[in-house]
Amino acid sequence: MSDLRGVMPYLVSPITQDGTIKTDILGRLCDDLIGKGVHGLTPLGSTGEFAYLGPEQRVAVVSATIEAAARRVPVIAGVASTSTADAVAQAKAHQRRGADGILAILESYFPVKDAQVEAYFRAIADAVDIPVVIYTNPQFQRSDLTLDVISRLAEHPRIQYIKDASNNTGRLLSIMNRCGDALRVFAASAHIPAAVMLIGGVGWMAGPACIVPQESVKLYELCQAKRWDEAMALQRKLWHVNEAFARFNLAACIKAGLDIQGYAVGDPVPPQAPLTADERKVVEGVLRALA
Repeated sequence: MSDLRGVMPYLVSPITQDGTIKTDILGRLCDDLIGKGVHGLTPLGSTGEFAYLGPEQRVAVVSATIEAAARRVPVIAGVASTSTADAVAQAKAHQRRGADGILAILESYFPVKDAQVEAYFRAIADAVDIPVVIYTNPQFQRSDLTLDVISRLAEHPRIQYIKDASNNTGRLLSIMNRCGDALRVFAASAHIPAAVMLIGGVGWMAGPACIVPQESVKLYELCQAKRWDEAMALQRKLWHVNEAFARFNLAACIKAGLDIQGYAVGDPVPPQAPLTADERKVVEGVLRALA
């Protein structure tokens, strides 16, 4: 498999009120995103509501994504648990199903010290033969990855990428300076993707790319061509999506956007709530302005 780079949307998990994953809707979304030029698909990221799904639902989401992708683009499947053993089992199962990489996430209830954080990610990477993206999101995680832990994890041959969802671009530059080419950086929705790519990032892994895939791909292509003035002009327009994403529940926002675009993905998993009518109008306005 070639290096991971470009626009890799964090997919939603379409679901019925009784908890059944809408694999047909997910498959159509994946096919359409690939047709619009995305470079990969990432099921069970934050936008995929991994924290609210049961084991069978997670399996259904990953399996449907792999089937829909049909090897046209890489599928980087999310693994998240409070238990190292469970995370390892998930990673192995995803690889058996045909995932091209693992997005490794640490859930925690009690605080976990640096040594145990590092051991969790190493155990996942030791268990598979495919690339691992480590994902840290300080806003939601009880135990973050420090720069020292990230530097040590970058020495593992399969830990090749990081999505750091802090809103601290300086932290991304510190990671790049410490790790060099051993650990390549993806922008998150909390970042300005063009700015991350300017300093050396390899792409964008985030939920908003689900609802503005063509514009996101265009932004990546402009950055690759180093046409920075044009890239920033487009980035300014696209930032309205990020602002809406940051204001509302992330899954609710992207699911509302997709519903507006004709994908019946359902509501967020309770106790999350769908957008109110007024909040939905904000998303509609953003999409209309970009159309």
